[in-house]
Amino acid sequence: MTSAKIDYPDPNRVIANEYGTTCFLKNVIKAPNIEVGDFTYYDDDEDPTQFEARNVLFNYPQFGDRLVIGRYCMIAKGVQFMMGAANHRMSSISTYPFNVMGGVWRERSTPHIDELPHHGDIVIGNDVWIGREAKILPGVKIGDGAIIGAYSVVAKNVPAYSVAVGNPATVKRKRFDDELIELLEELAWWNWDVEAVTEFLPFLTSPDVEAVRSEIKRRLGH
Repeated sequence: MTSAKIDYPDPNRVIANEYGTTCFLKNVIKAPNIEVGDFTYYDDDEDPTQFEARNVLFNYPQFGDRLVIGRYCMIAKGVQFMMGAANHRMSSISTYPFNVMGGVWRERSTPHIDELPHHGDIVIGNDVWIGREAKILPGVKIGDGAIIGAYSVVAKNVPAYSVAVGNPATVKRKRFDDELIELLEELAWWNWDVEAVTEFLPFLTSPDVEAVRSEIKRRLGH
């Protein structure tokens, strides 16, 4: 007698579930400077597959920055990532982009891309929830397990397992105590295969934090 096939979610499909509004992003990204991990989704009732065109702004790979999003992230409708090329030169008298207008202005100014400040990559960790219409600015790093409130503007780094809200976004609290955060970072369940994650789901979804802490310590041999 053969056992029934287990219906695990497939990270390689485009539309993630039967509702049709949720897209596994890694399967629709084309830009070489955008990297998205397995099971990270974007939810949009209009067309979630248009994430790259509508939600990653001023993305010019030749500028040299990247957008890196980890696994199991949840990105709500309207979230925007502002890439570095959105900036203007601020080290001179005028911030006007004379070079891009062409003609003699181009001849008498330095190349536009060379003029822009570089803030580095946008890096989003794993299991990060970003609320509706939040904006993530160039160079921002958001740690694993963080939550970004709806309509927030994130201009500074957000630590792992923190809740940040507002404009500019500020960290309001940690989700867990330092010990549990360290245990979760060490566990790094998001790197497991889908079978192991599925087996661990009762703990991933449990509100009994102390039972989860005990199970993580057992698994880690603490």
